[in-house]
Amino acid sequence: MGLGYQGKILHVDLTTRQLTVEDPSEAFYRQYMGGSAMGAYYLLRNTPSGADPLGPENTLSLMVGPMAGTPISGQSRVAAVAKSPVSGLADESTAGGFWPAELKFAGFDGVVIRGRAASPVYLWVHDGAAELRDAGLLMGRFTADVEDALQDELGDRRIHVLQCGPAAERGVRYGALVNNANRVNGRGGMGTVMASKNLKAVVVRGHNRPEIADVDTLRALARWGAEHVDQSGVAGFKRLGTAALVLSQSLAGGLPTHNWTSGSFDGAEALSGERMRETILKSDDTCYGCVVRCKRVVELTDGPFKVDPRYGGPEYESIGTLGSYCDVSDLRAVARANQLCNMYGMDTIACGATIAWAMDCFERGLITEADTGGIALRFGDADAMVKVVEMIGEREGFGRLLGEGSAAAAEALGIGQDLVVAVKGREMPAHMPQVKRTMALLYAVNPGGADHTVCEHDTSYMRFPGGMAELGLLDPQPSTVLNPEMVRFAVYSQQIISCVDAVCVCKFVYGPAWQLYGLDQWVDALRAITGWNVSLWEMMKVGERRLNLLRAFNSREGVGAEADTLPPKLTVPLKGGPSDGLVVTQGEFEAAKALYYQMVGWDAQGHPTAAKLHELGLGWVVEALAG
Repeated sequence: MGLGYQGKILHVDLTTRQLTVEDPSEAFYRQYMGGSAMGAYYLLRNTPSGADPLGPENTLSLMVGPMAGTPISGQSRVAAVAKSPVSGLADESTAGGFWPAELKFAGFDGVVIRGRAASPVYLWVHDGAAELRDAGLLMGRFTADVEDALQDELGDRRIHVLQCGPAAERGVRYGALVNNANRVNGRGGMGTVMASKNLKAVVVRGHNRPEIADVDTLRALARWGAEHVDQSGVAGFKRLGTAALVLSQSLAGGLPTHNWTSGSFDGAEALSGERMRETILKSDDTCYGCVVRCKRVVELTDGPFKVDPRYGGPEYESIGTLGSYCDVSDLRAVARANQLCNMYGMDTIACGATIAWAMDCFERGLITEADTGGIALRFGDADAMVKVVEMIGEREGFGRLLGEGSAAAAEALGIGQDLVVAVKGREMPAHMPQVKRTMALLYAVNPGGADHTVCEHDTSYMRFPGGMAELGLLDPQPSTVLNPEMVRFAVYSQQIISCVDAVCVCKFVYGPAWQLYGLDQWVDALRAITGWNVSLWEMMKVGERRLNLLRAFNSREGVGAEADTLPPKLTVPLKGGPSDGLVVTQGEFEAAKALYYQMVGWDAQGHPTAAKLHELGLGWVVEALAG
């Protein structure tokens, strides 16, 4: 067994209330590492073909990695993996905070959850033990209130709680998982999956630190990170959080505005990280053991949009989707809407983008105040935006329909399908493929739908040639082309970032470009923790293995290339700013997609070939697909 792990996976059958502990082999841990690779393994093993994402047969896995709980930055991450109620396909979402490290301290590397409890329960995991407890009194309460109630019940202020919120309980399709009331597994409806199982929360507490193979090397790396963070590529995030991106994205024409009609927003400065620091910022926050401190904590005690610092502060994506997507330039309103999403437990990307779609429909006359319950849902109306977020969380009036997401809402109403900006039902995040062209390809082919965290972005190729050279990428290209070299860049960067999700560490801290630690340092850290003589090549293969597991699940569901499409809005020329007139053309996209399939070893229908699966040591998947 590699060190760093606890060597135990907790299995929970909520239907039978049976809790068992698996002791996987060292070979298993080294093949999958942890995170969403391990979660994808259990999803494909345990969830039958055709399973209802909200049925008891769906498998929800919560997995950490070998670095979780060790004394170095960027290691406290958890991956939630399940069949998504948003796409009906394999999906995963990661989050930071303190819960992931505490799960490791509690004695487990992950939790695999199946079935459905007869009545609401929560799972209490502590120092190698686990039990199910009644959660009836927790239902319908906001996330911070649930944390307080559990701390009181268990008599420990240092427990950590990962929970679904009242939005997921009420059936909002993009319900999130929330820990610390402000760290969120947002994408794919993982909170709604947990709620469908009558499981309110997983509560963890432990005192068992993982053993480390080479403490001195790890400590030296940790010191190096602390000494260099202010000179690194994440220094801006330390100073301003991810909101540091707002102005630069708008100036580059890459900030989605007016439901993706433009890439530049006149109100960007009012939403910027600089403005946040000058006005509503209360403090900075961090995840367990991390020196980057990229989290913002904001507070508003008066005015129409009060904000409790307990719920953190808005990230770049939330500022984009709840702000520029909707033409809302009031940072106070965006902060309040972000709090509502964290209170109710909702994905801010899906929520804001769905509201922007509804605004687009309203201004085109496709929906009226008769549909919205009397709300004039116009672009730029901050009060309307905040009101509708609350309505979605309550599943009230027009919010009930918007809680299904933009694609499902458009289908239900039979209008505005060409205004939806989503892939596989998953609303697109605030990074625009028109100005970062490989994002078009990777949004489409990603197993769970549009996701900006699955790769290095195009601009990294030219800006960080040294890091790209470590991946064998030596011919930088402009970010607005999608030629064979950029497809190759997409493949290699996707595979290494996929390994980041398998090892389950932070993409701001470990990677090939602007991150705090480069790839060689990451390899050194993983060796120091596990005692394994891992190589970058091995880690790339782990990332590739993860991608093929998720894709194989979709193949078993009968879904392939036909789902790897882009929304029509990307083919409409952008208006205004540096990206004026830019489009993604169908011809370049289809050519890149076909070449991508060939490079990664998938057939023309987008399914992993038997040869590729065998090459990755996944022969059992070949059998699963054949059966």
